[in-house]
Amino acid sequence: MKKLLIVITGLFFLFLTSCRYGQPEGNGAGELSGTLHIIHAGSLTYPVQRISEAFKAEYPNVRILTEAWGSKAGARRIMELDTPCDLYLSADYMVIEHMLIPDNASWNMKFAANEMAIVYTEKSRYAGEISLDNWFEILLRPEVQIGRSDPDQDPCGVRAVFTSKLAGIFYEDDALPGKLLEKDLRNIRPKETDLIALLESGQIDYIFLYRSVAQQHKLPYLRLPAELSLGDPELEEWYAQVSTQTLGTSPGTTITEIGQPMIYGLTIPHKAQNIELAEAFAAFLLDNEKGLKILEELGQPGVVPAPNAYFDKLPEKLKRFALPEGE
Repeated sequence: MKKLLIVITGLFFLFLTSCRYGQPEGNGAGELSGTLHIIHAGSLTYPVQRISEAFKAEYPNVRILTEAWGSKAGARRIMELDTPCDLYLSADYMVIEHMLIPDNASWNMKFAANEMAIVYTEKSRYAGEISLDNWFEILLRPEVQIGRSDPDQDPCGVRAVFTSKLAGIFYEDDALPGKLLEKDLRNIRPKETDLIALLESGQIDYIFLYRSVAQQHKLPYLRLPAELSLGDPELEEWYAQVSTQTLGTSPGTTITEIGQPMIYGLTIPHKAQNIELAEAFAAFLLDNEKGLKILEELGQPGVVPAPNAYFDKLPEKLKRFALPEGE
């Protein structure tokens, strides 16, 4: 009888073990494990770090590997290289639209806003004088060095072009955009965060940069009028007055990009290897009490839920963070 009881007990534990290991990873709190590869916009470097730390506090068995790029350069790594990527976070949701859908991704979700600013340090030339009345005059002085990112690699560079062109309309000066965009071309860098070291070392005096990045690095900045900052959803028609041509997805092609309010986007590429983990991290990021709360603290208000043209294609876990288009 004792031997029979031991056998039954052993079979019972074997049954429980087989049931557990027959289930997919991540069925309960703390059970998620594995490696998550994230490619993200340079401007999301600090937010992704903070959100990853919070995520790992809940799921300590998860390993998160990140790569920061200009959003367009990051998209090209997904398209053209054998680079692992489970989740892609872009500073411009239209990068996903133009470059990844439909061949490399099936859907697109908006999650946060931002705005353009003129960022500097206390050591920048004329830092004590710059204001909304004279910022463009100071930037155009010969001794002043200004910087921006590459429009072909980074949405911040595109938005610097839009801000300059909108300034020409706003200040009724047709020559102003050309003067701003043709000045100090040697100071153009692949992504906006590449410029911060140059700014802090004094090699550059002012950069066109996102307000959130300035806040995160505790840098002084001039907050531009809403008509120039691309930060007001109510000014969509005003922003749409300007456009620019950037490199397309294949050699010799171009994309026409039109000014619009600044919105970040995310997707899970077709090449993702850990979809369950990517969905879990995306849901954490999109949660108003978790990832979006951190983004808000770091200067980026959330835009969740937002109407979504791909609502039917969204993972079930993420549909609660979006609205069917038209609602």
